[in-house]
Amino acid sequence: MKKVLVITYYWPPSGGAGVQRSVKFVKYLRQFGIEPIVLTVDPKDASYPVIDESLLAEISPEQRVIHTPSFEALRVVERLFGKKHIPTSGFSNKSKGGLISWGLRFMRGNLFLPDARKGWVSYAVKKAKEIIEQENIDTVFVSSPPHSSQLIGLKLKQAFPQVKWVADMRDPWTDIYYYPELLVTPLMKRYDRHLERKVLNTADEIVVVSDAIKRLFAAKLYDGNASKIHVIPNGYDEADFPNERSVKANSIKRITYVGTMADSYVPEVFFKVLSELQSEEPTLAFELQFVGSVSQQIREQLQAYQLKVNFEAHVPHAQAIRYMLDSSILFLAIPAVPDAEGILTGKLFEYLACQRPIVALGPEQGDAAAILRLTEAGKMFDRENNNGLKSYVKELLSAESSVVSNNTVSQFERKALTERLAAILR
Repeated sequence: MKKVLVITYYWPPSGGAGVQRSVKFVKYLRQFGIEPIVLTVDPKDASYPVIDESLLAEISPEQRVIHTPSFEALRVVERLFGKKHIPTSGFSNKSKGGLISWGLRFMRGNLFLPDARKGWVSYAVKKAKEIIEQENIDTVFVSSPPHSSQLIGLKLKQAFPQVKWVADMRDPWTDIYYYPELLVTPLMKRYDRHLERKVLNTADEIVVVSDAIKRLFAAKLYDGNASKIHVIPNGYDEADFPNERSVKANSIKRITYVGTMADSYVPEVFFKVLSELQSEEPTLAFELQFVGSVSQQIREQLQAYQLKVNFEAHVPHAQAIRYMLDSSILFLAIPAVPDAEGILTGKLFEYLACQRPIVALGPEQGDAAAILRLTEAGKMFDRENNNGLKSYVKELLSAESSVVSNNTVSQFERKALTERLAAILR
């Protein structure tokens, strides 16, 4: 069986959407003739935004997982300024007000390039070299973000030119939507872009999650040849879901959003539509539910529209799925930022697996909207399309059944996606 070294910063007990991709790839690679050896950071040293101990159950007892130390800048920041100043996505979704916030964003954008977890690189490179030599590894798979992890691949490629380096890049790098908030100076921006181009042009193969990100990275290749960039989207694991996905009988329809809801998601038009329907159609009984982090500004909007809302903090992955399945409608919001057409959030695929109708805010011609059309699982609405959004929400709230099913969804199952990755790794 071919051995592949899988290098990933996010690994259980880390929680959140990002960790799912590597965990599920590793779970199924053996079925396609590949033995993954995982190299990750020691949880004692890591700075994980979210912890989910339940994901440890996903790891086979036979799976080799090797941990290394790390120097974490975010740990230092936490000790100096308190955990409340540590954001859940870089430094992007915290309040921009105040001197401390400004200083931390400037520090993140200029002292910690490409990101604040680059302190892991030297430890990981040292251990990876040992593994490559001891196990006769000829292929390395590096998943990011944090994109500093790709610097490990870069250094390994320099040390072992014969080793094939596959860079799995889930998000844009210098084009990530919150990049302007990091206050990067022109000099450091040039340096960061230099690192990005060096990684993209040195990696043997690149895997991305959407066509939009492929186009973005292809434009930065020196030879313009995008054939080495492969699109393997995020997905869902059928094993995480029950066979029976009917909705519990309930006189009140529950509309659920799972994940972070930051100010940049601009969901107010959805709240406005629900408030209007609440007044105009009193027989349409419904409640909103948010599972995850919700900004203070959005909480205030919900209060202003006098909507019935339940809030739940971050929960283990299995429980998050349970919340989705106990809902009648799932709400999705794409951040209202430049190049939003290419944002393909991982939660979309688990929404699809739940077989609940999806109502979404975002670009009607974006990648997420295309998947909703393909699967006939829901509809995407521009934030200016108030009438279309209102009509569709009313239709969903009036419908007798809250279950949608389409065979096209199965192409996003994790096992099928892993088979595509295995072909690249071989």
